[in-house]
Amino acid sequence: MTTGTIERVTFRNPDMYWDIAADLHFPPNFDESKTYPTIVVAHPIGSCKEQTSGNIYAPALKDAGYLVIAFDASFQGASGGEPRFLEDPAQRVQDFSRVVDHLVTLPYVEIDRIGVLGICGGGGYALAAAKTEKRFRAVVSVTGANFGRLQREMAGQNGGCLQALVGIAQQRTKDARGEQSAVNGFLPETRDAAQQTGDIDIIEAFEYYRTDRGQAKHGCVLFEAAHGAAALGWDAFHLAEELFDQPLLVVIGDKDKQGAFGAHRDGHEIYERAYSTDKTLLEIDGASHYDLYDRPHGAGEALKTVIPFFDDRL
Repeated sequence: MTTGTIERVTFRNPDMYWDIAADLHFPPNFDESKTYPTIVVAHPIGSCKEQTSGNIYAPALKDAGYLVIAFDASFQGASGGEPRFLEDPAQRVQDFSRVVDHLVTLPYVEIDRIGVLGICGGGGYALAAAKTEKRFRAVVSVTGANFGRLQREMAGQNGGCLQALVGIAQQRTKDARGEQSAVNGFLPETRDAAQQTGDIDIIEAFEYYRTDRGQAKHGCVLFEAAHGAAALGWDAFHLAEELFDQPLLVVIGDKDKQGAFGAHRDGHEIYERAYSTDKTLLEIDGASHYDLYDRPHGAGEALKTVIPFFDDRL
């Protein structure tokens, strides 16, 4: 293995009928006869490993001496699974254990020194996974969002969730009968439409996912409709007071206080609720949700704390 190599891998666990696709990032001066602390990096919702998880955080952690694996969620990106664009929190959480199951078969992974980092929805899923996946010895959430809470709020008050569930049930019946399936977009179709929302998260999401800045083949920000009920009934932070005991670093930006995705609020919530006695909340002044994806004053500032955090805890 040569220094700086990225190896594209696929693997399948006994509980799966599809493959997970991932990129292994090898640290400088890698020696396969040695073992290395390893970090699992998870992409945002509607995203893929070629975006912030795999092209910003994984390279930086690799350069710091870690073996890093950036993976595509099941049913998304280059990973297998049908229907495509499925966003099922239970499957997303299980993916973390599936990735660790693969890592512990690799002779150069130091199995007692595995950490996890997730961005946006990937951060919320990483937090949820760590409650029960104790092979993760340290956890970092970067502008992490609780996808269940986000879906419920987007459905609206005054029975909005119940109406959404009825619509999902109707679409699932159509799918079962062989009618046309439905895939929903998460973003406005044009920059002007995004601007008209007046919401910093939606405006910046368009600028990231729909321009050369962040566009990627599999970063479609699309969601399969017939199985959306699972997310509406899910909460990433359920039982965190009892089950989340690993060292925790929560990174948020202070410009995101009013953003639709709610990562600022979620960051404060999980910091308060986590049972862990070793936890840190880093709030970066002047940084927004999407600054933490790839901007120097965002992701760059976060990494100045993320890397020492893993150095101390792994």
